[in-house]
Amino acid sequence: MPGEPQLVRSLVQDFIGRYPDEAARMVERLAPDEAAGLLERQDPPLAAELLRRMPGGAAAETLAALSDAAAPAIVAALEPVTAASLLSRLDEEERRRRVALLDPALAKEVTDLMAYPSDVAGGLMDPRVTTFRPSATAREALARIRGLGSRRIHDVFLVDEEGRLTGAVSLQDLALAEPGTRLESLATGRPVRVQAMDPREDVVAIAESGQVASVPVVDLADRLLGVIRHGDLVAATQQAVSADIQTMVGVSPDERALSRASFAIRKRLPWLQINLLTAFLAASVVGLFESTIAQFTALAVLLPVVAGQSGNTGAQALAVTMRGLALREIRVRHWARIGGKELVVGAVNGVAVAAVTALGVYLWSDSAGLAAVMGVSMVCSMVVAGIAGASVPMALTILGQDPAAASSIILTTVTDVVGFLTFLGFATLASGML
Repeated sequence: MPGEPQLVRSLVQDFIGRYPDEAARMVERLAPDEAAGLLERQDPPLAAELLRRMPGGAAAETLAALSDAAAPAIVAALEPVTAASLLSRLDEEERRRRVALLDPALAKEVTDLMAYPSDVAGGLMDPRVTTFRPSATAREALARIRGLGSRRIHDVFLVDEEGRLTGAVSLQDLALAEPGTRLESLATGRPVRVQAMDPREDVVAIAESGQVASVPVVDLADRLLGVIRHGDLVAATQQAVSADIQTMVGVSPDERALSRASFAIRKRLPWLQINLLTAFLAASVVGLFESTIAQFTALAVLLPVVAGQSGNTGAQALAVTMRGLALREIRVRHWARIGGKELVVGAVNGVAVAAVTALGVYLWSDSAGLAAVMGVSMVCSMVVAGIAGASVPMALTILGQDPAAASSIILTTVTDVVGFLTFLGFATLASGML
């Protein structure tokens, strides 16, 4: 019948225009090639509307199946954010090929949208996440998962018509469910999620909790963008720990064992210069008591003992506080509580260490006065060092600075100055007993 194909096309377009959500549900049930063929027969704005309303995984598979002739016009009809979200789900080679087909201005905009810094959740995620409607059945989900090949899946994520994350189903629960069971009945509460620009530390905190095998990543509207899989969670945790270790001793987190010498020098030297300045500050404290040291040379022998013990005490408190801040176990509001704990710990440990130290000094010098000065200064310096170890990273956090970057240098200065000042100060006051 003449004009029948045109009539069918008009009826299809009318149906899509009137019932876009229902049309999208029908299209997503088709094989990717069939869905792509249907979209290619529609006007680009209508095809883009269907693609936008499909779950991200199905939409990306359909996009990959579109011909090179039809794809650019359909992608151009999408919002750039939606286009970037769908293109980012493709394999890297396919994604580059598709972007190259776009208008240069649109290609640049989409590429910029797909780029996330490496230290945020978006930079850690795998955008190739398979999503399902809550009304889909276990049979439908399993059939589609089998077609994904070797892609590792721990959880199945459910999204609504707008692509917003509504739930998650573990693969084990899905495999054990009756074929006709709807996925929404298998979902267990509101899944843990992070936003694309959340810092890596937030992802590490979730990984450390041990409650999830994968973490969904969403945008500000709670639309699902991707998933951070278990292996990437472990890698992020290891990288965060190694970066903190390097930063705490004045080494750039970007430096590697095989980095160029010029890069290492450029990153390390400024911190060494700062450390030199603080060392002169500690030395100036010793200089204040030059006459006391000249009169009682045994004090010079014992100075490293006091500084070493207070330094170790401060480092212990610093390590515990830094870990608490990194894992979000504590906040700045816990400052008084943490400081109080370290005061008690420093006092008790100080008394225990001071008793042994004073006994050793007495046996070595046969001077009860020197032993008493050593014991009192040891307690005082260890208490202050413990409080400083907890306070320095908290103070840097309040000031908006990275506590891992300068805590170690500041703490070393505090413990050295306090250790020297208390020991030599008490020795000067009690010089008649030495």
